[in-house]
Amino acid sequence: MTDKTYRGLLVEKRASGVAIVTLNRPEILNAIDWPMHSALEELFADLDNDRAVKAVVLTGAGRGFCSGGDQTALDDNLGPISPTRSGRHLIRNMLELECPLIAAVNGVAVGLGATLALFCDVVFAEPAARFADTHVTAGVVAGDGGAVIWPLLLGPVRAKHYLMTGDFISAEDAAAAGMINGVVPEGTVVEHAVRYAEMLASGPRDAIVWTKYAVNKLIKEQMHLNLDTAMAHEMLTFHSPERREAVAAFREKRKRFAEGGN
Repeated sequence: MTDKTYRGLLVEKRASGVAIVTLNRPEILNAIDWPMHSALEELFADLDNDRAVKAVVLTGAGRGFCSGGDQTALDDNLGPISPTRSGRHLIRNMLELECPLIAAVNGVAVGLGATLALFCDVVFAEPAARFADTHVTAGVVAGDGGAVIWPLLLGPVRAKHYLMTGDFISAEDAAAAGMINGVVPEGTVVEHAVRYAEMLASGPRDAIVWTKYAVNKLIKEQMHLNLDTAMAHEMLTFHSPERREAVAAFREKRKRFAEGGN
C-alpha cells in the first residue's frame, strides 16, 4: 500500500510502526462523501493486511475532526453504491483492524464523524472538541453506528437523549462520562495520540491484538443485534418530508456561507 492513494485521506506511515490517517477535506470540516466513504472502507482493510503497521492514529485536517456525511452528496449520485452495505462494511473493517486504533479528535465530531471517533479503541480529544449524533436534526434515524456505540458507552438512557435530540456533549463531559479516554491540551492531541500509539506499537503484539479482539466481541455482538435495523430505518427516513426539508435548509446554508454570508 506504499504508493496507494485514498480519496479524501492522507496516510503517513512511520518507522515506529504507527500509521497516521488524516481525514482531508478541511474546507468542509472533513465531511464524508461516497468516494471518501469507500476509501475509508478500503483503507482499514489494507491497514489490517499490512504487517508493518502496529498502531493507527485517526484525526482530521484543519479545525475539525469530521462534520459527518456530506449532506450535499450523500443523497445524490449513489450509482451502484448500497448505503447499508457501505455503512456495515466500514464499521466491520474498523472492528476487524487487529492493531490498536487511536482517535485524535481535534474539533467537532458529528454524525458519522462521531461514529468514526467512538468506534476507535482509544479516544483523546482537545478541550474544544465536541461530539454529537445529529442524524435526527437531518431528518433521519441514527443508522451509521450511533445507535450501537452511544448506548454501549453512555448507557441507554443518556444515549437516547443525545440520539433523539442531536445535542452536543463536550470533550470534558464525554471524558467524565467514560465516553472517551481523556482531554489533552489544545494543539497537542495528534502528538499525544501518536506517542500513545507508539507505546502500544512497541508492546507485545499478540497479547495486545487478542486482548482487543476479546473486548471487541462485545461491540460486535451489539452491532449484530441492531446495526442492520438502525440502517434500514435510516434508509426509510431518507425519503421523509423532514429529510427533504433538512437537506434543503443545509444546502441553502452552505450557499450563503459560500457567498460570504452567515
